[in-house]
Amino acid sequence: MISPFLSQKFRFWAFVSMLLLVFVHGYNLTDRYLEPFSHVADKLTVTSFFEYFTANGIFRFRIPMLFAISGYLFALGDTKPHGERMKGRVRTLLLPYLLWSALGLLMTWGLEEWSLSVESVRAAQLSQPIAEYKWQDTLLRWVLSPLPFQLWFIRVLFVYNAAYPLLLRAVERVPKVWFGFIVSVWLLLPIHLGFAEPEGLLFFTVGIWLQKTNFNLDTPPSWLKLPSVATAWMLLAAAKTIIAFYAQPSPPVFIGLLVLHRVVEGLGIGVAWFGMDALVRWCMARQWFRWSSAFSFMIYALHVPMINYLLYSAFQIWSALPMYRLTLYFVLPLTVIGVCVSFGAVLRRFAPPVYGALTGGRGLQ
Repeated sequence: MISPFLSQKFRFWAFVSMLLLVFVHGYNLTDRYLEPFSHVADKLTVTSFFEYFTANGIFRFRIPMLFAISGYLFALGDTKPHGERMKGRVRTLLLPYLLWSALGLLMTWGLEEWSLSVESVRAAQLSQPIAEYKWQDTLLRWVLSPLPFQLWFIRVLFVYNAAYPLLLRAVERVPKVWFGFIVSVWLLLPIHLGFAEPEGLLFFTVGIWLQKTNFNLDTPPSWLKLPSVATAWMLLAAAKTIIAFYAQPSPPVFIGLLVLHRVVEGLGIGVAWFGMDALVRWCMARQWFRWSSAFSFMIYALHVPMINYLLYSAFQIWSALPMYRLTLYFVLPLTVIGVCVSFGAVLRRFAPPVYGALTGGRGLQ
């Protein structure tokens, strides 16, 4: 069992992580696809610095934290047979994955067929026109490479859940060997194999370890000096941002940016988890916040490719305004979040079975 406040923290950070994810995907500089080691072609301005500093810096702790929470919660259910738990995961992970992937294809095809939106779809450059797909392309997109590309998280989480007995053995029997290996891979190899990647694998197993060792998640460890860690988190994220603008691409710079990225992720987890309890308590005491947090999964699943397709039209409308990129960086994600929550609320109210299937039963209460 977990304490009521720990349960609140899990729910809070699941929701806030989804909000931050929308802002990361609302990043609107010239090269919109962000890697840990991404350089920036744009000039350094207040807007470009702030967007990179947040989207590819201080917001990046959210995915590792979500994997750790997922591993912790899955490890709590060891009393049930693994096969039975995986049947449940088919409903809560695999079915929503396939449904939202199909909806992304249908949404894109419909927008491509509408003259008012076809240019927005093309500008997003997420895919070749759906009309040009062969059946193999459609199947590949649906099952392995969804247009809502954020669904990769569900795909690899399902794989980690399936591999849980093996991961548990590694964590319990050879923790030093396992974590030495996976931390090394995480630090230096930003690989993504479709069904596994080092960041998720590391932090999912960290979550397992935290639960199995009864690690105290309520009180910061004595060695974690939060003011110093928070300062280092911000300064290193700023340093990474400046390097991304000014350093010439080369293998040493590539490695340096990657290592800085990983360190910023780790520091961010510590600051967020142990340093923001007052914020968690304040937010979770508000009825409107608790109500909104029920739609975390709807925000996660629906915001892409919507935000990508809206960005082109938003540029056409707002580009004459001063600092329009920074304005859009705030306005567009907030608008998309509002649409996702509103759509989820309507669907839950009038079609709860459909809502339950799309969300894996999350947020029905």
